[in-house]
Amino acid sequence: QVRLVESGGGLVQPGGSLRLSCVVSGIDFSDYLMAWYRQAPGQQREMVARIFSTGYTNYGDSVKGRFTISRDNAKSTVSLQMNNLSPDDTAVYYCHTANSWGKGTLVTVSS
Repeated sequence: QVRLVESGGGLVQPGGSLRLSCVVSGIDFSDYLMAWYRQAPGQQREMVARIFSTGYTNYGDSVKGRFTISRDNAKSTVSLQMNNLSPDDTAVYYCHTANSWGKGTLVTVSS
């Protein structure tokens, strides 16, 4: 059974930074594509960033240049460093892999 547990969300002021983490169990982590998605109130879930098993990354247009996804295969962890946050980044952020989702962590950007 795949289990994904996100952490690191919270309240941050515009222009601030947060780092999200997702610990994964139940799969051979290093073999899998890992992704972060987000869903704002009243909006569809959108892909934020993903990282392939090779280390190749790609990002949603709205976060390019501000967010960085990384993985630590030894710790079965994928992280999302978010810089220069704006209120438009407010959403629940979900970790995703192997047809499974975490429960999400809320990021609120507000002054």
